[in-house]
Amino acid sequence: MHVIATAGHVDHGKSTLVRMLTGMQPDRWEEERRRGLTIGLGFAWTTIGDTEFAFVDVPGHERFVGTMMAGVGPVPAVMFVVAADGGWMPQSAEHLAVLDALRVRHGILVITRADLADPEPALRQARHHIPHFPSVVVSPEHGIEELRTALARLRLPEPDTEADVRLWIDRSFTIEGAGTVVTGTLAAGTISLGDELVVGSRTVHVKGIHTLGRQAQSVSAVARIAVNLRGVERSAIRHGDALRTPDAWAETTVVDVRLTSSKLAQNLVLHIGSAAVPVHVRPLGTHAARLRLRTPLPLRIGDRVVLRDPGRHEIAAGADVLDIDPPPLTRRGEARRRGADLDSATDLTAFHLTHKGFLRPDDLRRLGLPKPDVPLTDGWYIGTDRTAAVKSEVDKWDPLNPMPLEALRQRLGLPNVALAATFARRAGFKVHEGRIVTSERLPAGIQHSVDEVVAHLRETPFRPPDADRLRELGLGPKELAAAVRTGALVKIADNVVLLPDALDQAAKTLSGTPFTPTQAKQALGSTRRVVIPLLERLDARGVTEHHPDGTRTICQPRVDWVP
Repeated sequence: MHVIATAGHVDHGKSTLVRMLTGMQPDRWEEERRRGLTIGLGFAWTTIGDTEFAFVDVPGHERFVGTMMAGVGPVPAVMFVVAADGGWMPQSAEHLAVLDALRVRHGILVITRADLADPEPALRQARHHIPHFPSVVVSPEHGIEELRTALARLRLPEPDTEADVRLWIDRSFTIEGAGTVVTGTLAAGTISLGDELVVGSRTVHVKGIHTLGRQAQSVSAVARIAVNLRGVERSAIRHGDALRTPDAWAETTVVDVRLTSSKLAQNLVLHIGSAAVPVHVRPLGTHAARLRLRTPLPLRIGDRVVLRDPGRHEIAAGADVLDIDPPPLTRRGEARRRGADLDSATDLTAFHLTHKGFLRPDDLRRLGLPKPDVPLTDGWYIGTDRTAAVKSEVDKWDPLNPMPLEALRQRLGLPNVALAATFARRAGFKVHEGRIVTSERLPAGIQHSVDEVVAHLRETPFRPPDADRLRELGLGPKELAAAVRTGALVKIADNVVLLPDALDQAAKTLSGTPFTPTQAKQALGSTRRVVIPLLERLDARGVTEHHPDGTRTICQPRVDWVP
């Protein structure tokens, strides 16, 4: 299906042209028909060749430019209408400004009322403003077949029928016995019976679909569509709401944009689809600005929006959305630097990876960004080298107390500890039990004390220094824990440390005959404070076997102890 909107000055024959093409009256309201003035959006359709055409007829009066933008916004092409007896007029210029702001590049220039005046002057005027559209001259008696041929020749961009749905609602009403119905132009994606969608904060289900007056099981873009919804009352839906795929769109009230104009008023109205939202404009650079929306909208990076100045009744600028979750600007000079970054941004995926540092595949979908040319690392696309930042934060931490991943997450502003662990490993650190192991070496003073303990244990492996001696050496709980993490010692009880191979040596020494704790103490040349926790550790490893008489035997000599 091709969906075509009309455009042009009021009373230049847009609705009449649609009626001549389709045989249908696009004006829906009695007031419109009585006054001969389109107020709301009109709709009609026909088949030309093998292609169905749906027409969105928009009002031409300056008071209804907002409605005009709601009709043109989602469509790929227009019929731009200029009357032979009127020529180029103010609303012709404003409608063209809307099309330029929206980057609508496909369409046909139609000169109407050729029976009332020579069409050549109007055609010359219009071609001066719209040189890239093919043109057709029509009157009640001539030109309609030529227009049909021109429409059939239109080559419009192929829509993405697999895309997430965002149907901007331009009408909503209630049908007795059916319930709430919304209409709009489906610009991308597919809607099917039974689909679960969201509108506002409500989850709804599709219980009926109509397109071009027919029921349908499924409709793909581009199409005019009416959707019967279950789960929402008509009163809960506003003009400009969007029916969309769940969990696929981020609603935002702050966006950074690139503009087609550098001089803007502070307060404007943002138009996208059928939505019109007041915004506050903060310039960031020559062609960049931050927009603060009065109400949230489901936007994505790459969306094209129009900014209109309602006070001056003119289009202020077109704008491309570059960021829907921009960073705060709180320090002096940040706005200027941000503007320079936005002005120079070309590859938006690379831009966001650089500035945000990391993105998940779901983030790319929510933002509307294509897949980057970098590999996934633990489920993340990583765009900024955080090695220096990680090392700086870890270096500030107590070297005897490994830094928790949660602390690193908070300091780097990361979304979760899994990504903190990824960055820590990329910086060359080991991660163990939720903490960052900073080094295999200890500070020089502590290392000297640990070396003394190691030398002592090599002489008497099972008579370690007691608590008083450890304190004299400056080895408290934190220092001993650090020595254990480096692998220099193994802890078997509070203030009881041995060499890493002590368990293996004990098993070898005690193997062969049953033994009691006292006999083990004698065989090892040790003390009760060491032997009891040592035997408990051997028990826990399954190396010892208990007998009814209270003795133990070594049942499985081990050579692969893990401290």
